[in-house]
Amino acid sequence: MPISDHIGGFIKPGFLPLTVGPAVVFVGGPLYAWGWNGAGQLGQGNTTNYSSPVQVGALSTWFSAGAGMRHVLAITNGGKLYAWGWNVNGQLGQGNTTDYSSPVQIGALTNWLKVVGGYKTSAAVKTDGTLWTWGNNNVGQLGDGTTTIRSSPVQIGSLTTWLQVSSGYLSSSAVKTDGTLWGWGSGSNGKVGDGTTTNRSSPVQIGALTTWAKVANGSQHSLAIKTDGTLYAWGYNAHGTLGDGTTTNRSSPVQVGALTTWSQVTGGSNTSFALKTDGTLWSWGINSTGQLGDGTTTSRNSPVQVGALTDWSKVSSGSGQGSAIKTDGTLWTWGSNSNGELGDGTTTNRSSPVQIGASTAWADIATSGDTGSTYAITF
Repeated sequence: MPISDHIGGFIKPGFLPLTVGPAVVFVGGPLYAWGWNGAGQLGQGNTTNYSSPVQVGALSTWFSAGAGMRHVLAITNGGKLYAWGWNVNGQLGQGNTTDYSSPVQIGALTNWLKVVGGYKTSAAVKTDGTLWTWGNNNVGQLGDGTTTIRSSPVQIGSLTTWLQVSSGYLSSSAVKTDGTLWGWGSGSNGKVGDGTTTNRSSPVQIGALTTWAKVANGSQHSLAIKTDGTLYAWGYNAHGTLGDGTTTNRSSPVQVGALTTWSQVTGGSNTSFALKTDGTLWSWGINSTGQLGDGTTTSRNSPVQVGALTDWSKVSSGSGQGSAIKTDGTLWTWGSNSNGELGDGTTTNRSSPVQIGASTAWADIATSGDTGSTYAITF
């Protein structure tokens, strides 16, 4: 899945926030990966699983990354875009369908700003505010008005006002600089969010509001935060993934509770995580392997707090696990661990957060939504 809500990429505390436009200070660091590696998505030049973090290549200039289905995309602080892993539908953007187990650059441009991976798809925003997608397109999930597979990036329309994009299973969502919310792709279970279950091959506006700030796609649901700190969700809800106290699918955004203190949100495979402005961590959805991190295996259809701490700063949700970073730079993971995806050197499931190593230099994290591989950057 995308790295949290990822309005920005990896930004070192004290530097400018990441925004669309050229006047941005980019800070980079080394990229690490661990977990399942069947398609080479850990970037090690092999297909060996790793249960502890291993560095991806020798570069120490990564500042943004997005984990899709068995593939990864990352941007350096020089604006170069790289991809590796599974490439069955051209989601690596190389103009072919060849898998790569080490990072390969997509074209020669140096103006990539934000990137996300979805289910056999990829999407990115450039510094000029244009939106680009590539990969599978059987239900119009690329948003280019067709159902044609693309193995190289194609621009979506001609607008230069895209702020953020997020992708899930066969659908995507995006926010523009004017605060409007957009969706496209498969409409099954209402996950486009336009009040229908109709597939959309081009972006359609979700409602008429201009107060949307952040959006995050899970596997088959979406979550968004408004500028007033309220939280909304829509799409598939069989496991309580939307957090509205029900298991009813929603084809339009519904508010999650009444609070106005939500600051960050992320969606995984039938799970959701969010942070509040007070630094508390919350989760809901399926919990069969302890992936909610609340010390149980009980599924939740409303947000429950993960522990009592108030120092969480970043969170990411995967296929059966969660991961988060604290304000002190430590990294914590929990949930399913059959392929070492928690990074704690074991294959033991954890129903509560466990610290990964002793480093206090972790900056941000991304977790794959389908296969249990995790990626993080340090500074």
